[in-house]
Amino acid sequence: MFSRALGVFAGLFLLGLVGAGSAQAQDKSGQGWSICNRTSFVIETSVARYEGQGVVVEGWKRLRPGSCEVALAGSLRPGVHYLFARSSTAHRGGRRIWGGDTPLCVDTTGSFSVESPQDCAAMGLESRDFRPVLIENRDTWKTSLTEIEEYSLEQAGNAGIQRLLADAGVFNGNIDGAIGRKTRAAINDFLTNNDLDQEMSDPDLIDILEQIAQDRGRNIGMTLCNRTRNRIWASIARRRGEGWESRGWWQLESGGCARVIDEPLLTAEHFVYAEMEDGGQTRMLKDTTDPFCIGHMRFAITGRKDCEASAYETALFAATPQPENRRLLYEFFERDFKEPDS
Repeated sequence: MFSRALGVFAGLFLLGLVGAGSAQAQDKSGQGWSICNRTSFVIETSVARYEGQGVVVEGWKRLRPGSCEVALAGSLRPGVHYLFARSSTAHRGGRRIWGGDTPLCVDTTGSFSVESPQDCAAMGLESRDFRPVLIENRDTWKTSLTEIEEYSLEQAGNAGIQRLLADAGVFNGNIDGAIGRKTRAAINDFLTNNDLDQEMSDPDLIDILEQIAQDRGRNIGMTLCNRTRNRIWASIARRRGEGWESRGWWQLESGGCARVIDEPLLTAEHFVYAEMEDGGQTRMLKDTTDPFCIGHMRFAITGRKDCEASAYETALFAATPQPENRRLLYEFFERDFKEPDS
């Protein structure tokens, strides 16, 4: 039933790369299992390995765009390992994930190392779906996180700066991995306006931009949060110009949030739609009254009439409270969803 949402992150995937070294200046990997970030996002990774009779899970390792870091140091045990990654909360549009279909327990709030138990909640942990990675070398192994654009490490670093400049609200150009005149001007203006060193290194620039983008995101836009024990798939609808628009899907893990609108909100009406996974069943949102169009996969639909004529579905959305101070936080609770058989 959640096949409609499988395309939400279809443009983001894992690509395994094997090698004992790299000529890229940003590649600081050494002996062991290294993760390379060839995306335009700041990423946090968690890895898992078999140890004794269990699976040990560790996280989180932060990777700047265009960088490589050692996830497991020293000699490796050839065989299946596991990897899960999430984008930084600084980025607009909600968190991107890189994962698979093997559920393991993680601590979403900070660094951790744990032998994954059968019941995550009993240990105060949460389940995330990891991707298996087959390691075949005892000395070195590399796995690269990528997106649709096939960036080199250098291009990924450049694209990461461009994306963070946009997330911080100081750049509206293309995110293409090429530092041209427009990008360079935005960087210079940002450094000047914040009394920063014009010769600042790219890693330091990324760190500062990430912090500013995170602070900015807390003060504007619309954020959806999942306060249930289960995974939720959410969509929104709102007035756009003279018409209406609906967008989805955002995957909200238990306790997770996604910023779904990245601009200051006016007092226009906003609506939400959500489906909760509960075992093998689906629980639908209560108190829904307003019809909008939804798609089977990721969608952005203009208009709210004749949905089926355009190969969409009609779904009833719930109205949200009015935004306050240019922002709106909407939280989904267990009580907001119907029972599976209702």
